[in-house]
Amino acid sequence: MTKKRDLNQIATSIVQQTTREKNPAAVALGRLGGLKGGKARAAKLTAKQRKEMAINAAKARWKKSSYRPG
Repeated sequence: MTKKRDLNQIATSIVQQTTREKNPAAVALGRLGGLKGGKARAAKLTAKQRKEMAINAAKARWKKSSYRPG
């Protein structure tokens, strides 16, 4: 049977989990992949694929917006 915890205990647990020491090697490796990931992906896509993705992204942004032209 699990013991119920109050909100303060849950919040404390979350803060402790997110503020732990991080492995510097893992951080550097993740950053390295993040820095080159977008450029590498874009290089593999065709112009048509990039255009389709851009159109879909624009539609998604306009869908979220409260502004409706016209």
